Amino acid sequence: MPAKYGNIQEEELKNKVAHDYFANYDSTPIIGKIDFCIAVPQDGAELFETESLLWAEAKAGTKKDIYESFVQLILTIGKARTFDQHLPPTFLGAFDAEKIAFLSYTNIIDVFYQNDFNWNVTPSDHETKEFKQLYEQVKSSIERDVLLYRFDTDDKELHKFIRSNFIVGKSRLSKIRINKNNFTHVYQKWVKEVKAKINIDWDVAQSAGILDVDFYFADLLSKDNLTLKDKLFVLLKNDHYILDRRINDTGLKENKIAEFQDNGIAHAQFWNRYSRPPKREYWNFMIERRDMLVPQDVRERKGSYFTPQKWVELSQQYLAAELGENWQDEYTVWDCAAGTGNLLNGLTNKYNIWASTLDQADVDVMHDRIVNGANLLDSHVFQFDFLNDPFNKLPQPLQDIINNEEKRKKLVIYINPPYAEAANKRTVTGNGENKTNVAVKNLMYEQYSSKIGIAGRELFAQFFIRIYYEIPSSVLAEFSTLKILQAPNFRDFRATFRAKLGRNFCVPADTFDNVKGKFPIGFFIWHLNQKEDFQKTVSNVYEDDGVFLGTKTISVENTSKSINDWIIETRNRDGEKRIGYMSAKGNDFQNTNYNFIINEKKQLPHPRGTWITDKNIKEISIYFAVRHCIEPTWLNDRDQFLYPNDGWQVDEEFQSDCLAYTLFNNNIQSQYGVNHWIPFTEQEVDAKEKFESHFMSNYIAGKWPTQTTVQGRLWDKDTQPQPILFSPESQAVLNAGRKLWCYYHTQSGSNPNAALYDIRLYFQGTNDKGKMNVTSTDKYYNSLIITLRQRLKELAGKIEPKVYEYGFLLK
Repeated sequence: MPAKYGNIQEEELKNKVAHDYFANYDSTPIIGKIDFCIAVPQDGAELFETESLLWAEAKAGTKKDIYESFVQLILTIGKARTFDQHLPPTFLGAFDAEKIAFLSYTNIIDVFYQNDFNWNVTPSDHETKEFKQLYEQVKSSIERDVLLYRFDTDDKELHKFIRSNFIVGKSRLSKIRINKNNFTHVYQKWVKEVKAKINIDWDVAQSAGILDVDFYFADLLSKDNLTLKDKLFVLLKNDHYILDRRINDTGLKENKIAEFQDNGIAHAQFWNRYSRPPKREYWNFMIERRDMLVPQDVRERKGSYFTPQKWVELSQQYLAAELGENWQDEYTVWDCAAGTGNLLNGLTNKYNIWASTLDQADVDVMHDRIVNGANLLDSHVFQFDFLNDPFNKLPQPLQDIINNEEKRKKLVIYINPPYAEAANKRTVTGNGENKTNVAVKNLMYEQYSSKIGIAGRELFAQFFIRIYYEIPSSVLAEFSTLKILQAPNFRDFRATFRAKLGRNFCVPADTFDNVKGKFPIGFFIWHLNQKEDFQKTVSNVYEDDGVFLGTKTISVENTSKSINDWIIETRNRDGEKRIGYMSAKGNDFQNTNYNFIINEKKQLPHPRGTWITDKNIKEISIYFAVRHCIEPTWLNDRDQFLYPNDGWQVDEEFQSDCLAYTLFNNNIQSQYGVNHWIPFTEQEVDAKEKFESHFMSNYIAGKWPTQTTVQGRLWDKDTQPQPILFSPESQAVLNAGRKLWCYYHTQSGSNPNAALYDIRLYFQGTNDKGKMNVTSTDKYYNSLIITLRQRLKELAGKIEPKVYEYGFLLK
């Protein structure tokens, strides 16, 4: 059967669908680059925000995979962050000439807040890795929840669906309803329009743990300017807020008051546009997701995180397997970094559960959750600064357990602690400032830093070391990165923190809200009453959807030197000729992007690395190839590269493979100096002029001065220099590279001294931000560079087993 709307243009299709199905609504709004918008109509001038009912992607013709249209729409919205400028709709949609589909915006809202996803891609390009990644991520949700109608056979049902779900109520809505789709958007507007009118020094307030989000919730969950939930940290009382309510030493109630600077005019005008409170069914969701509105730096320091429920449930399964089926009745559980307490969801014996947190606002949220059915006791939830407060401030029953050795053996410290550190990647690259106050303001840092060294800069390490020393013989069940097991900076920590590691698992870090980066977070159960040095564990691994992936061996060599210790030994050899500089930060996969080869050290703002010379090019090539031949993943992110054994010294094929790999992976540019890295002669590539340097082609041909101090046999001082023999895989790389150079030198104005980077830049050009484009308009060049990359990938696969054989990585 032919499609209802036939073979018409996209604009005509949108007009016909709007006329046939959405005549009672406003189909004229233009919102960003979204194809099609249906909104609540307004009478006269638009005094209020457009309240969208549908944002949709339209495609002319008939498109088999309507899921791709949804993904394109999601990318369009996410790239422009349209939800920050406009109220999100009730539905997302996609349609073509034969069908239309609807999906509740609620179903995909979390997609827009995921970490480390590159939204800066072209939404209409369905071949990008980001498009495919998002497609796989949302496809199952769309399949499960989408409502699909065909225009020809489902016409009546489609009209009925629209009448039932696109409810206008009246021609003009004076107030916008707040729900779990848009409450974060409304918060952003509240910050701009209301926050500044509250008579508070927000910088001072935040340092004291008072956050604007709690004032927003006081407003949001109110009616007639009176907050309806008295368990919140901040309450709205007509024309002012009250907060920090407590009983003073005389037994009298006292609190703090915050008033408006403008007699509440901005506040009143803002809330005139919105209907308060939201439906009661949304209240708990909004309060539990308070973490979505807490500033990043506060989350890092105070641990305001929402542990995904699937990992909460999994961790409790592991605890049951480790401690026994009846563990919840036999053990007491204390979450001393509880936030709003979601890690404790699913525990059944509330009489054995304790929860403390740094912020009183979070305590108030937990008390409110108790009123609404959370399985906790009011008296077991309290404010406590674990890194500063003495244990005599704890409730007496919990003190009794901590002070009794036998009772401590049945105490589980169950936490997902804060992870802030005094320096981060922005600091290293010069774009941020050291967070020096993260550590030094804590009593635990002052007390234990001499025992755990650099690890003391990390808040979670401070939690663990206090538990180890001051709550001995207990069980520590914790979420953390793998630094505790592998990182060189944690060597002193591991020497001090000697406990038996029990069951554990690893999951992707970016499944935790507000956690950035592709690395593993583990759940580990430590028995503090058994002293052991950690050496190795086999950890179960789960993908982001909770599916079991397999196992990973995590091991540490506390006495081993690193790969950087190895390459440092190649510095300052006699008679060296500098041909480049290698940046070499860190010893693990997470620092792979900091390992690259350039012309000069001065090209880097904060260089860490070594000069490349005629005396260490062999080792440099091995170092570089070893660190790049294996693709970094979230799972290997913290794996450490080590000082190798001597096997590589007699493996000439391995050495030459690494050289071939490095020759076509560097960032040498002719604009920064003489290019010593051309592996071909002028005749081989038919260059228009003579090269300034023949170092690399001579080096490969064995035409170079005799070495005096280089290790190994291939280019040893006692051996007459010989041409380097390349394996078939390396020859394939060189052949692919030679074709690329030859094609480049046919171009008008080609630079005879061009490096690979220069050739790529010539063909690919740059975008409006000055960054090199991904592809070229020259199809033949594209085929050449694709072939070269494929040959390099094959060569990397050949090198990889030797990385483990020679001890650069542990299995």
